[in-house]
Amino acid sequence: MPPLISFDIDATLEVGDPPGPVSVEMVGECKRLGYLIGSCSDRPVSYQRQLWERPEIAADFSVLKHRLADVRLEIHAEAYFHIGDTDLDDFFAGE
Repeated sequence: MPPLISFDIDATLEVGDPPGPVSVEMVGECKRLGYLIGSCSDRPVSYQRQLWERPEIAADFSVLKHRLADVRLEIHAEAYFHIGDTDLDDFFAGE
């Protein structure tokens, strides 16, 4: 079972508004290394899916931030990580 990484978008990913330090290339490398990857944001899920389509990264999930715990219930992984920039990210990652 591979590990899973969830990414916040704004101020985390370089394509966020504002841009963050995590490049699309870095996310793609995680995917190539076998990690399950996806996004967890306040942005609508449809927006999140379009975000992954642009750089042609096959995201394994896209959820609203308050639904992050559902990812753990729906996708089995070796370990779960969430990368974000706010206390809210920390709160939902701890759920």
